Amino acid sequence: MITFDHVTKRYEDGTLAVEDLNLTCATGEITVLVGSSGCGKTTTLRMINRLVEATSGTVTIDGTDVRSSDAVRLRRTIGYVIQSGGLFPHRTVIDNISTVPRLLGTSRDEAHRRAAELMALVGLPPEMATRYASQLSGGQQQRVGVARALAADPPVLLMDEPFSAIDPIVRNELQQDLLDIQSKVRKTIVLVTHDIDEAVKLGNHIAVMRAGGKIAQFDTPEQLLAHPADDFVESFLRLDRGIRRLSFFPAASLTLRAPPTVGKAAPTSDVKAAAKAAGMSWVLALDDDRKPLGWVDASIMGEPDGGTTPLRPVGHTFTPANESLRAALDALVLSPSGLAVAVDSAGVFLGVASDDDLSLAMRSAAGRN
Repeated sequence: MITFDHVTKRYEDGTLAVEDLNLTCATGEITVLVGSSGCGKTTTLRMINRLVEATSGTVTIDGTDVRSSDAVRLRRTIGYVIQSGGLFPHRTVIDNISTVPRLLGTSRDEAHRRAAELMALVGLPPEMATRYASQLSGGQQQRVGVARALAADPPVLLMDEPFSAIDPIVRNELQQDLLDIQSKVRKTIVLVTHDIDEAVKLGNHIAVMRAGGKIAQFDTPEQLLAHPADDFVESFLRLDRGIRRLSFFPAASLTLRAPPTVGKAAPTSDVKAAAKAAGMSWVLALDDDRKPLGWVDASIMGEPDGGTTPLRPVGHTFTPANESLRAALDALVLSPSGLAVAVDSAGVFLGVASDDDLSLAMRSAAGRN
């Protein structure tokens, strides 16, 4: 557990970065500090490992004041991940990861063995062990940075905007990787970001900070989105906070319907017959394994002639067992038929949900929370 007790940081020029901060970061959880530039979130993070010294107040880790031990020794017991990885350019990947264990006296062979394990944990193939930072992509460098931070098995991991310099697709992958790693290692993580979507996705608790290092609200992501403390927090969350809130409602609550379906090479006559029998214009084509191929709009087809018809893309599917109403809504919006297509974990078709089905599930979920 990391505790800030009436912590203030005032620089020599009089700048007040953090004022009378009281905050507890729970053991084994991800606490996210979020806010606009200059609000004191990075200063707050760096007071934990004493890269910044507090002017007054105390910062403790599991009840021990961080100032009670040598600063360098303290930092070797705390993992630290920064933007762009911060790798040593003259060292290979495996030696970068081995840095802290070697400083702590671990043998080279043992440190390399540990590094190899961590490479697998963060999704880096063994052949990258002998590469240098300049030979890695931005996402690969961040994976090395995370592995290096975990190398000495520290109880605390600090992450300062770790994914902000990464393109959106890789960033999403790295965020999910962090959640997967955390489910295995259960570190006490404090993460700084300016991105509220990242905060909501990663955090067990979120501290929204305003200028001067003051906490405007400290809450779970779900409660933050449902009940912003004031106008400042609400404006920071922006207008789509209701959409984000859907991420906390399981799609398993949706009622699924059975639309008309045809096989992958169904003739026009079969498509029109299926649509007519169901009283619908849209028909879903399935392959031999009952996986969705696409939609057919029977209302714009010509007279049956025995031929096949082009398919419209599904958009994307959602999996009720492990996804949220937000995923279902996204699938519905992208679907040409206005129906969200549900599949199981193997991609096999389960049914569809309409906008009415989704509205009912959203109202029911919101009423319970």
